[in-house]
Amino acid sequence: MADAPRILIASRLFAPEVSAGAFRLRALARGFARRGCRVRVLTTTPPKTAPAQQVDEPGIEVSRVPVLRDRGGNVRGYVQYLSYDIPLVFRLLFARYDLAVAEAPPTTGLVVAVVSALRRKPFAYYAADVWTDGVISMGAPRLVVRIMRAVEGAVLRRAASVLSISDEVTDRLVELGARRDRIATVGNGVDTGLFSPDGAAKEDDGPYLVYTGTMSEWQGAELFARAMPAVLERHPDARLRYFGQGASEPAIRGEAARVGGDRIVLGGVVPPTEAAQWIRGAAAALVSIVPGIGYDFARPTKTYAAAACGAPVIFAGTGSGAALVRDHGLGEAVAFTPEAAAEAMIRAIDAWRSGETDAGRAARADWVQRNASLDAVGGAAADAVLAASR
Repeated sequence: MADAPRILIASRLFAPEVSAGAFRLRALARGFARRGCRVRVLTTTPPKTAPAQQVDEPGIEVSRVPVLRDRGGNVRGYVQYLSYDIPLVFRLLFARYDLAVAEAPPTTGLVVAVVSALRRKPFAYYAADVWTDGVISMGAPRLVVRIMRAVEGAVLRRAASVLSISDEVTDRLVELGARRDRIATVGNGVDTGLFSPDGAAKEDDGPYLVYTGTMSEWQGAELFARAMPAVLERHPDARLRYFGQGASEPAIRGEAARVGGDRIVLGGVVPPTEAAQWIRGAAAALVSIVPGIGYDFARPTKTYAAAACGAPVIFAGTGSGAALVRDHGLGEAVAFTPEAAAEAMIRAIDAWRSGETDAGRAARADWVQRNASLDAVGGAAADAVLAASR
């Protein structure tokens, strides 16, 4: 192991924290370790809501430091990002590594780029999202958008390798300055050991629909809460359950209060094993992307997680995410309106009551196993980074 490459991963999120990014980076670390690399992860102390911390895996050392989090426990916002990025400068200056990998946001990428340049080390950038488009979708001031575009573009141009999750993201990264020959499109996926049709399923006192994961501005998860009054007219015993957190929570709570009773329930952040149980028992899993704000290329990880458990997906929106669901028989893609969402939710509950939902479970789970296993994605990403560094 004396000559084994020393890989350093810089990410504000890492397992056991419950997020797609945290699991994606763990899969990448495992991919490096399986290839004989020595891996060190510079990350943060997880929030109290995270599952119990796992011991370091063979070949992977995880170094954690406290960080500022918002009221929901997220490292989300300029101050929170800086509370990770500023100490990261010193952590990187004194760390031993041959190759670094930076996870978003681009400010973290810039820190890794600058320190790696000073130390004459190559670095890679994992671009699971296009952050410039994200700040635009949140209505950020023009100055903030210009700064983010400049930072993101600088990181993309200087990286020895850029990891992308889809062809659509790859095209957008090229527009922002990345060299196409340096981009590896490795796909996206889920842990099919955790998310599978096998295992316990939650039961309710009637049919329920479930939304799991982040509820950000560009996802518009409150759409389904707005659709619930129409659903309840047809199925008065139905329930809509949210698990996760994000900017849409206040809007969802407002809709829940208007509907009354406990027909719309926010369950907070839960461990992946529990999320999988809720998905298995659901009439359908809900996914959404607000159309026309620059995120139509997105393929949310929650789509793969739902299908991996065998649940049909209702995707509200357009673009790549809708095509993914429609083209591979993972469920139903509908317009981003409460009316269209309600009709699809009613159809899903009708199918659940008749037993039709179970008919496609195996096919959906099998497609994810073959096409979106997170272990396979992590291995492909590790191969791409190591090849570029050579």
